Amino acid sequence: MHVLKGELPDLFEFAGGARVQTEADWRRRREELQELILDIEYGHLPPRAEVQAELLHPHSCMLGGTLPAEFAGYRLGIEGGARPFGFSLQLLAPKEAEGRRPVVVCGDGCWRYVTEAVATEVVKRGYVLATFNRTEIVPDAYHSARSSGLYSVFPEGDFGALSAWAWGYHRVVDFLFTREDVDPERIAIVGHSRGGKTVLLAGATDERIALTAPNNSGSGGAGCFRWQGDSCEKLADGWRMVPYWYSPRVAEYVDREEHLPFDQHALKALVAPRALLSTEALGDVWANPSGTYQTFDAAREVYRFLGAEERTGIWYREGDHDHGLVDWQAFLDFADQQFGRSVPMRRFDENPFPDMPRAFAWSAPEGRREDGGSL
Repeated sequence: MHVLKGELPDLFEFAGGARVQTEADWRRRREELQELILDIEYGHLPPRAEVQAELLHPHSCMLGGTLPAEFAGYRLGIEGGARPFGFSLQLLAPKEAEGRRPVVVCGDGCWRYVTEAVATEVVKRGYVLATFNRTEIVPDAYHSARSSGLYSVFPEGDFGALSAWAWGYHRVVDFLFTREDVDPERIAIVGHSRGGKTVLLAGATDERIALTAPNNSGSGGAGCFRWQGDSCEKLADGWRMVPYWYSPRVAEYVDREEHLPFDQHALKALVAPRALLSTEALGDVWANPSGTYQTFDAAREVYRFLGAEERTGIWYREGDHDHGLVDWQAFLDFADQQFGRSVPMRRFDENPFPDMPRAFAWSAPEGRREDGGSL
């Protein structure tokens, strides 16, 4: 059983009723959507701050007993707030690799999903793996106190924890842009569950990020507020259990999701035309796998409008809420394709719900460049 609480809002319709016709129109609509989403759902991200990196404990290591790699720990110091602040970052890179390399960034260091097998797979494919613990930025402590971490650095901010954690990804990208061994055009970010919600927000709000990949992110992530699958997490659940993740304004829409001026397809659309992949588990009903397909399908209209439909994808597996090696392998296959490192080896557009009706009736207008030609 599924509940549809209203049609997904038309991504191409401005608040005043006019409709997007050109790329320039879309850029204005994108700004309008981003401000709505930040103001109502997540709170505005903390301000950008200067990053100073201190190198700690560099050494060589062997992954899986056979793969040579270089490890380095860093302390990223943040300047420009009310007090000094910093958090740790770890880099794991292929040993003696030449040239600029693509990077995978994961902020789920507070969990144990980046296993040695996962790290080996990432490095074996020639990526630098950058990991950090997002809970160093603000705690994930099931209370709403705003007295520690980044809250004390920017005490006037309206950001929730998801915005603060997304800000952490952006500061890692700042640091990566200073490195001569990193390809700034091939930075991918990935995260699981609440970490997936974080990366979707981070990728939507930083156009330097080339590939955004939330895994099993559900409500407030790649899921859908209006299309609610069996036993899925709803806005009311998030607001009851973890209100500190969000802007206080989102409480106005608890049990009134149909009145939101956006849904999560809009957050996905902010990533376009950059690459976006949702990885999902069919048995993870809490993360709303069918609703996640609805937001993928709707956001794909923006990718189609921008001539970048091949840059968005979705991938499902059997099983439950996890971020295991098979999820990482699917993500890395997509990254390899998007970064021109391999030919397509699997599909990223299969619909496991072929009898499910669409939650929207609108479609992309025929795209037009500023010079009047077709996109």
